[in-house]
Amino acid sequence: MIPSSLHSARDTFGPLIEGFEGHGFSLYLVGGVVRDALLGRPFEETYDIDFTTDARPDEILAVAGGLLREVNLAGVRFGTVAGNYGNLSVEITTHRAEVYVADSRKPEVRFSNSIEEDLARRDFTINAMAVELTGPNPRLIDPFGGIGDLEDKTLRTPLSPEISFSEDPLRMLRAARFITRLGLQPEHGLLDAVNTMADRLSIVSRERIRDEFDRLICLPDPSAGLWFLVGTGLATHFLPELTALALEQDPVHRHKDVLAHTIAVVNNCTPTRRLRLAALLHDIGKPATRSITPDGVQFHFHDAVGAKMARKRLEKMRYPKELVSDVSTLVALHLRFHSYAQGWSDSAVRRYVRDAGHLYDDLNELTLCDATTRNEFKLQAMHKRMKEFKARVLQLSERDELAKRRPPLNGDEVMTILQIGPSRTVGEALHMLFELQIENATITKDDATAALISWWNAYPSKPKSI
Repeated sequence: MIPSSLHSARDTFGPLIEGFEGHGFSLYLVGGVVRDALLGRPFEETYDIDFTTDARPDEILAVAGGLLREVNLAGVRFGTVAGNYGNLSVEITTHRAEVYVADSRKPEVRFSNSIEEDLARRDFTINAMAVELTGPNPRLIDPFGGIGDLEDKTLRTPLSPEISFSEDPLRMLRAARFITRLGLQPEHGLLDAVNTMADRLSIVSRERIRDEFDRLICLPDPSAGLWFLVGTGLATHFLPELTALALEQDPVHRHKDVLAHTIAVVNNCTPTRRLRLAALLHDIGKPATRSITPDGVQFHFHDAVGAKMARKRLEKMRYPKELVSDVSTLVALHLRFHSYAQGWSDSAVRRYVRDAGHLYDDLNELTLCDATTRNEFKLQAMHKRMKEFKARVLQLSERDELAKRRPPLNGDEVMTILQIGPSRTVGEALHMLFELQIENATITKDDATAALISWWNAYPSKPKSI
């Protein structure tokens, strides 16, 4: 039975349907929109709509080009014409079969006239369903039992998983997302195939892997998918640092291993890409810093080591430079707050805010989420300290405008006083003045000038005066 929401699609896409029908072509809704409708999701909430048709790309453009806004032909060589139809983003693709060949990162596309062949090449049975819109009445096409798999909460591939994953190895990573998002259980054959074929992920571009991984970690609770990636060995081929965490015990947090703690922290955090990546990578320095001491297992400086490792890994995965910098900074600072219980001066509070910068809120959240202890007393004490700390920061900000504070002397003034030109020395002087201001927020310009001259008199190797 076709959900009523898909019946309404005939009204929404009436002119589009009539155009294909009038030219003798079929048009089908396919994939996620059909799956979500069968799960009870209103059609209006599905903003990305996929169609498939027996029309070829140039014929699609001839029929639909005038009905779409902002037509995008970037995927036309793969048979896809994209654009906006009303408020909806749509893609119309010729029936196709795509096959990855050995050591190739790009699919070889062959067009087809058969909807069944097109569905056979989809990733999973739950996405291998279509609704024919052309013709007198909508017709549901489900040749591989996708409806039954939705009901049974089973993840299967239309063809054998070996064929499906060989054609597009990214589907193995995509399996983690559907297992997580829909609470599905992978069938044994699928699980065996991923375990056997995980190394084939190496032919997929880093950008595609990164984008699919982002979709997983930004789900409300990505835990099941992360365990799937580690358990099948997939993570080893693009994020080996995650797999390595399973080898280390973490007595501080009393988890079976650091991996369990890490996944718990990820789940605790708000599902934004930056914060989730920081949570995922915050302890990756532990394996490299593990040592046995009279007090037990220790991981000294794992924050600093982990920050460097995080930067390197994210760069390899082709993340944007700003995001790489932000995540590595969060990893480097994630332990900073723990010494607050020992008593911080006002200058220590200012340094924390200064070093966190625009990451202040994320750093505070990561710090709290990192506390996965089951000891309710310790957990409440941690939250109480953080609440008091935030109030103190607010008071300091109001008192000395912490966030807007600049060194009392600028670069031009430093060069004039010291009679030097632009150089690294000017930067060192400004850093010294900034540190001085952190210690004393109300320092005057005269005090800063005196401190600068005193610093200059002790400078080991002065550049030539101008």
